[in-house]
Amino acid sequence: MFQLIIKLIGFIMVLIGVILIYDARIITKRFFGFGDQNEGSNGLKMIGFILAIIGGLIIYFSM
Repeated sequence: MFQLIIKLIGFIMVLIGVILIYDARIITKRFFGFGDQNEGSNGLKMIGFILAIIGGLIIYFSM
Protein backbone atom coordinates (compact mmCIF):
# COMPACT_ATOMS: atom_id res chain seq x y z
CA MET A 1 0.00 0.00 0.00
CA PHE A 2 2.80 2.38 0.91
CA GLN A 3 4.60 1.63 -2.36
CA LEU A 4 1.43 2.43 -4.32
CA ILE A 5 1.15 5.80 -2.60
CA ILE A 6 4.81 6.59 -3.37
CA LYS A 7 4.29 5.68 -7.05
CA LEU A 8 1.16 7.84 -7.18
CA ILE A 9 3.10 10.79 -5.78
CA GLY A 10 5.79 10.21 -8.41
CA PHE A 11 3.24 10.12 -11.23
CA ILE A 12 1.61 13.32 -9.99
CA MET A 13 5.00 15.06 -9.82
CA VAL A 14 5.82 13.99 -13.38
CA LEU A 15 2.40 15.16 -14.56
CA ILE A 16 2.76 18.57 -12.93
CA GLY A 17 6.30 18.91 -14.32
CA VAL A 18 5.19 18.15 -17.88
CA ILE A 19 2.27 20.58 -17.59
CA LEU A 20 4.61 23.31 -16.35
CA ILE A 21 7.03 22.68 -19.22
CA TYR A 22 4.33 22.62 -21.89
CA ASP A 23 2.15 25.52 -20.68
CA ALA A 24 4.81 27.78 -19.15
CA ARG A 25 4.07 30.81 -21.31
CA ILE A 26 0.30 30.53 -20.86
CA ILE A 27 0.66 30.19 -17.08
CA THR A 28 3.03 33.16 -16.99
CA LYS A 29 0.61 35.35 -18.93
CA ARG A 30 -2.33 34.35 -16.76
CA PHE A 31 -0.91 34.49 -13.23
CA PHE A 32 2.04 36.87 -13.27
CA GLY A 33 1.82 40.52 -14.18
CA PHE A 34 5.44 41.48 -14.73
CA GLY A 35 6.66 42.67 -18.09
CA ASP A 36 9.37 40.19 -18.99
CA GLN A 37 7.52 36.96 -19.65
CA ASN A 38 10.59 35.16 -21.01
CA GLU A 39 12.23 35.01 -17.58
CA GLY A 40 9.03 33.81 -15.96
CA SER A 41 8.43 31.10 -18.52
CA ASN A 42 12.06 29.97 -18.32
CA GLY A 43 11.74 29.71 -14.55
CA LEU A 44 8.56 27.66 -14.80
CA LYS A 45 10.16 25.38 -17.39
CA MET A 46 13.15 24.77 -15.13
CA ILE A 47 10.90 24.00 -12.16
CA GLY A 48 8.82 21.67 -14.33
CA PHE A 49 11.91 19.88 -15.58
CA ILE A 50 13.21 19.36 -12.05
CA LEU A 51 9.81 18.10 -10.86
CA ALA A 52 9.56 15.68 -13.78
CA ILE A 53 13.06 14.31 -13.12
CA ILE A 54 12.43 13.88 -9.39
CA GLY A 55 9.07 12.21 -10.04
CA GLY A 56 10.64 9.88 -12.57
CA LEU A 57 13.37 8.93 -10.14
CA ILE A 58 10.77 8.23 -7.44
CA ILE A 59 8.89 5.94 -9.81
CA TYR A 60 12.08 4.23 -10.97
CA PHE A 61 13.46 3.51 -7.51
CA SER A 62 10.14 2.48 -5.94
CA MET A 63 9.92 -0.65 -8.12
